[in-house]
Amino acid sequence: MHSKINAILESIPYSGSGPTLGVKANIAVKGHACHGGIKAYDSQMAEEDALVVARLRGAGFNVSAILNMEEGALGAQTDNPWFGKTYNPMKEGYTPGGSSGGSAAAVAAKEVDVALGTDTMGSVRIPSSYCGLWGFKPSHSQNMLQGVMPLSPTLDTVGTHGHSLSDVVSVTEIICGKTFSAGTAGEVTLLDWGQDVVCDEEVLSRYLEFTSQLGPLQTTKLSPYKYTQSRKAGLVLSEVEGYDFHRDMLAKNPEGFSKFFRGMLEYGHQLPKEKIEAAYQHVTALRQADFPDFILMPTAPQTAFKFGSPVPSNQADFTAFANLADRPAIQFPIGVSAEGLPIGAQLVGPRGREADLVATVKALPV
Repeated sequence: MHSKINAILESIPYSGSGPTLGVKANIAVKGHACHGGIKAYDSQMAEEDALVVARLRGAGFNVSAILNMEEGALGAQTDNPWFGKTYNPMKEGYTPGGSSGGSAAAVAAKEVDVALGTDTMGSVRIPSSYCGLWGFKPSHSQNMLQGVMPLSPTLDTVGTHGHSLSDVVSVTEIICGKTFSAGTAGEVTLLDWGQDVVCDEEVLSRYLEFTSQLGPLQTTKLSPYKYTQSRKAGLVLSEVEGYDFHRDMLAKNPEGFSKFFRGMLEYGHQLPKEKIEAAYQHVTALRQADFPDFILMPTAPQTAFKFGSPVPSNQADFTAFANLADRPAIQFPIGVSAEGLPIGAQLVGPRGREADLVATVKALPV
């Protein structure tokens, strides 16, 4: 444990003068274990950097830390059974969220300048929100996942945590291999979630204060996205595709997986074919649907919660949309609760139009 927050699993010496970069433990760093928070893989050393790490090294970033995460990237707290809890630097005893909790906590504690995480249904944006950071999830790219231990290849995306928009944009440009400087700001549409998601009172109040600055805007119900039902479809894909990846290691070393994580993967393997097909069909429908270009919504319905408290079942009801529909999204801080816990909002843009998304975020009062 490198500090009381336990975000860093391994410090890496460096000699360059560029920014320091923390890397989630499911993204390969040459010469270091890429274990994905799973004990069964903790002796498997990466032979090469993941593509995103190689690109950032080439741009002058110094890889300085391997960061804690939820086991297998499936979870909401970063309470890893093998590597311990990661704590939120914003409040003692509280979770930074998951699954990229170590990445967000390390940046928030200024143990690294920026960090890479992965986002399957909100795992970059929720920890960024809970820790008062910016978080950028670009559009899905199989190429960008080279050297990343998958949970769901259909939904996984490498994302970035930073202290500012410029932080996350500069890193995301490099890992995507494109620039976002020539974008055009678009019209923002507000999400009207009605009674489908119950937000904590302070989150809702701060979100409404923020959106009131924008004047009258169009709203969207986001149909055919169905919040809890859609999130559960994403969980099905995660369990099914996660089992497919870990199948051989589950047979070889079942004790190297926690009972909880192993149980989730085996549940996915045992699901009826029709339920799996329905989940894939729902994702296809969302990726073909005609949504407004730029949709503003809360990031999480609640602030960070205390370890030992019940995990909110609706934690990813807002964030899962961008993964299931394959759209880029940027999380940004909009305030704090009475307890000093950060509150975030996110803007979701059209697939492949990260430059326009960045320009539209810049036009907001953030």
